[in-house]
Amino acid sequence: MKKIILVRHGKSAWDNPKLSDHDRPLADRGLNDVPEMGLRLKEKGILPDLILSSTAIRASQTAEILAEVLDISTSKIVYEKNLYHASAAMILKCIQRQDDEYDLIFVVGHNPGMNDFIDYFSGNFDNLPTSGLYGWLVDTDHWIQVRAENTKTWFIDYPKK
Repeated sequence: MKKIILVRHGKSAWDNPKLSDHDRPLADRGLNDVPEMGLRLKEKGILPDLILSSTAIRASQTAEILAEVLDISTSKIVYEKNLYHASAAMILKCIQRQDDEYDLIFVVGHNPGMNDFIDYFSGNFDNLPTSGLYGWLVDTDHWIQVRAENTKTWFIDYPKK
């Protein structure tokens, strides 16, 4: 059994119009919501073996805050440039190429790709809010075999839930 949790990055700051989209940091709301979501995971005993994160500042901050709250080493974070504004197909590709030694992977990224991934794997889904979590249980021992047919929703959580 493999497990995947998509993590949408925390709310980002828009107060510096000179920053590129890639370089926008978390806003105060994101800096508050991400640790709260990390605590919810910790209370359930959900700790990742690996965190795949977009290289965007807001995503990398999200991954690093989660690692801190969950008391896991930042060496478990892999920054993946292909997750920055990734399509659902690219998110899947990033997951499928992981080593089978990992059983639980967090993927920290962006919409609309995350919503598209959720739609593909779970059917009609409206929107994963910032700092939101969407988890799946995958009936396989090999990441390369992750398909919509062998996944089922594990849980959905977000700050206002």
